[in-house]
Amino acid sequence: MTLLTTPRPAAVPRALPPAAARLRRVLPEERVPAALAAATVLLVCLPTGGDQDVTAAVHVTPADVASVALVCLCALRAAAGLRRGGPGPLPVRAAVLFSGVLLAVAAATAASQDPAQSLSGFVRMVQVFVLVPLAVMLCLRDRRDLRLLLAALVGAALVEGAVGVEQYLTGTGASYDGGTVRAVGTFGAQDVMAMSAVVSYGLIAALGLALDARAAGRRRAAALYGLAALALAPPLALSFSRGSWIATGCAVGVALLLTDVRLLLRGALYGLAAAVLLVGGLGLGGGSVLNRLGSIASVTGAPDHSVSDRYDLWATAAAIWRQHPATGVGPKEFPQFRDAHAPLRLSSGSDTAGAGAGFSREPLLSPHNMYLLVLSEQGLIGLTAFGALVLGLLSGAARAAWSRRTGLGAALLGLLVWQLVDFLYADIGGPTTVLVSFVLGLAAHGALRGPGADGGAAAP
Repeated sequence: MTLLTTPRPAAVPRALPPAAARLRRVLPEERVPAALAAATVLLVCLPTGGDQDVTAAVHVTPADVASVALVCLCALRAAAGLRRGGPGPLPVRAAVLFSGVLLAVAAATAASQDPAQSLSGFVRMVQVFVLVPLAVMLCLRDRRDLRLLLAALVGAALVEGAVGVEQYLTGTGASYDGGTVRAVGTFGAQDVMAMSAVVSYGLIAALGLALDARAAGRRRAAALYGLAALALAPPLALSFSRGSWIATGCAVGVALLLTDVRLLLRGALYGLAAAVLLVGGLGLGGGSVLNRLGSIASVTGAPDHSVSDRYDLWATAAAIWRQHPATGVGPKEFPQFRDAHAPLRLSSGSDTAGAGAGFSREPLLSPHNMYLLVLSEQGLIGLTAFGALVLGLLSGAARAAWSRRTGLGAALLGLLVWQLVDFLYADIGGPTTVLVSFVLGLAAHGALRGPGADGGAAAP
């Protein structure tokens, strides 16, 4: 006896609501990680809402929360790819370099003089130098994603630059040289370096996007990004940040030297002419910018108070390391050992005021040099792992920029050069710290993804 069975009809996919269908057309699923990364960059511009307790162990910003979401999303997508039998999500070199930093920070935390206190420093270092850079590296699939992330840097810089120029013109900025004219953007007087960092990132990204658009024959886009780069020069000048000026000059010079020498020479002439027009002709910044620029030459012979404090902090970090050479004193432990090794002339803090905040004295909680911070808190083991990471990224990004001569490659190299130069007189901390992770992630994408690393082809 034969039983006749009726075949079960195939399941019909459930139709998406019209709004969701339109969103999927505009933002396909594979573009979601890059879009979240771009949103994280823009969230850096959100004001944190008043004065912060700088002595607190952890400062969590909206950008930090978004970066954690980005890490989780990329981890889930990478795990799903492995379950489907796809290739490994990370190149071997990237896994080795970033895992070296992770192990070094873990060793320093375990050997810390106060492991409980160092735990928050361990989390922060892993977030900034391991997890978020890897997530950024994984979320960049092709040239379109790379352009989106660089454009987000430009957008954030334009917002902060506009606020900074308005602060200078209306006298509502941070305190500087007897007035409240220092451009600090939405970050307030307690983070006077933050706006200059965001504007510098955006200027370098805009320059790379302009070169990329010019090579592709997109003249309108090239002109717009070129104008954006020029528009970011005044707020960078009005930040009065000597370190950002030096780092930006080095970054732009190295990037153009490896991609377009003639443009470098023309840009130097145009930049000099623009500086003469803005400062000499229109009086933008006036004597303050010129005096600040001239003080760069005196940082060795006759340093001002802020520079001499930096020198003393550097000497303090070296003295701490000499007593704990292998693993250092542990993450977040520099402030606990500072007073026992610092010269007597070191200031107790730096004065800040203006930009909507009252007078306050900010304690000096770090050596203002990322390399010496790693050396004092993580010892030779930590500095070796950190040095291997940054040198590996720098050499790979330089090779990619030299071999491909593309605007995007120049932008990735320039951003990394800016960060490494800035680390000579600054370290992590403040609301823009998450952008350091994005710079490292972009550099890792350009240096370690192999063919198409500059965005020319989709990575596996």
